[in-house]
Amino acid sequence: MGGKSTVLRQTAIISILAQMGSFVPAEKARLPLLDRVWTASAHPTTLARGRSTFMVEMTETAAILHSATPRSLVLLDEIGRGTATFDGLSIAWAVAEYLHDSPEHAAKTLFATHYHEVTELAERLPGAQNYQITATEREGEVVFLHRLERGRASKSYGIEVARLAGMPPSALARAREVLQRLERYELDVFTEEETAIQLERTATAGADSHSSEARQ
Repeated sequence: MGGKSTVLRQTAIISILAQMGSFVPAEKARLPLLDRVWTASAHPTTLARGRSTFMVEMTETAAILHSATPRSLVLLDEIGRGTATFDGLSIAWAVAEYLHDSPEHAAKTLFATHYHEVTELAERLPGAQNYQITATEREGEVVFLHRLERGRASKSYGIEVARLAGMPPSALARAREVLQRLERYELDVFTEEETAIQLERTATAGADSHSSEARQ
């Protein structure tokens, strides 16, 4: 098994084979009947017409959100990657929530992302689960196991992939330095957010208490 894109392609192909009444490449499979298989991707023909990759992706994602049904299969790969990091993360988060929560459009969905924050949705949404393409570290080297397993990824190996691709050591060292700074900043941001949420809840609880006392 390859990476996340391979998992998405395999899922689509197996689902379509099953719909046709064909055999599927598995020891066993339990598959539902589907009305459609939806994907979002930028096509060269649309890019040639002057539409950006991100615009094409958003147009196709919008069509999915409007048209998918609980009997649909939705395969989304890196939604939001074509814009600023926080914009992309916000869009990915909202799309995942919508496909989970909407009574009319809550489709069966595989949502591949490198936004680690999105994996928190599995703790908040009862119908969401995290899976990861596994990797391990041996003697300072990253070994990609090419297996899909339950659970959220603990870290990203993007810089290690860049190393395997032959990026100069000085550039890799600088990338690690910048990554550490960005991770510290991100942690600071989320710490502030959690503090603000707790303060808001405390204030709300205090207001409710005062209101109850006033009624008595």
